[in-house]
Amino acid sequence: MNSDEKPILRIKGLNKFYSGGFQALKDINLEIEKGEIVALLGPNGAGKTTLISVVCGIVNPSSGTVSVDGYDIIKDFRKTRSIIGLVPQELTTDSFETVFNTVGFSRGLFGKPPNDEHIEKVLRSLSLWNKKDDMIMTLSGGMKRRVLIAKALSHEPTVLFLDEPTAGVDVNLRKDMWEIVHELKAEGVTIILTTHYIEEAEEIADRIGVINNGEIILMEDKEKLMAKLGKKQLILDLCDRLSAVPESMADFELELSDNGLQLVYTFTTQRDRTGITALMDDLKLEGIVFRDLNTTQSSLEEIFVNLVEESS
Repeated sequence: MNSDEKPILRIKGLNKFYSGGFQALKDINLEIEKGEIVALLGPNGAGKTTLISVVCGIVNPSSGTVSVDGYDIIKDFRKTRSIIGLVPQELTTDSFETVFNTVGFSRGLFGKPPNDEHIEKVLRSLSLWNKKDDMIMTLSGGMKRRVLIAKALSHEPTVLFLDEPTAGVDVNLRKDMWEIVHELKAEGVTIILTTHYIEEAEEIADRIGVINNGEIILMEDKEKLMAKLGKKQLILDLCDRLSAVPESMADFELELSDNGLQLVYTFTTQRDRTGITALMDDLKLEGIVFRDLNTTQSSLEEIFVNLVEESS
């Protein structure tokens, strides 16, 4: 980010308490740049939806400040709300209205003048144009989800929140969604999505945040996160079966698999030395010969599960 460029979303010291004393958000601090795609991962009840609801003006914060494009979400409520688009989890749509009218009405709610061209563009991008005159009540769940996205895009927001946008939808819609997100990013739209699907975060996010028990326990560039926390495994296919790992090699914490025909060495990319050279030397000394080797890296899913377990 340029020094003269302000973050599009700035959250400082954000807390949310509910009656009974439950704290849903704990001192959240977060800055998001214009045009970024940020994925928020976390188990159910972690605080993802509460965080989005506060930023979108649906839930009042207990303390802290939130600004969108320099405007305070409480003092400048109407302005910030016009900048933000939200695709909620719930399929709440006007059952007896047509697709086109519903999306056009949403645009009007934000004080934007009618623009049939824009509505058509949005509906076409979501494969909804041929359903424009259909009543919402006649649509499938996946199509209703598309209508929610169209409504959120109707007033041309520059910040878009997607709360579990592809939960319970088919693979085709998920892929379509990813494509739309990339197109919006190219237009300079900032996108914050919550998701349960790790592959979704891996596919489309620039940065990944992990939220648990109301706290952001990590916010990291996706590639750096993978490199920093990812473990790698070196898998050696042996020429002869091993009944046990030699005692002299106990320090490597090797695992035998495939009935003794495979030796697995796990190392982390964080260390300066991986220990592979020493491993190869010791294998030679022990007379263990391998015919092939390959490496695998732990997935984002494994990283996520480990982080949540550590913070709980």
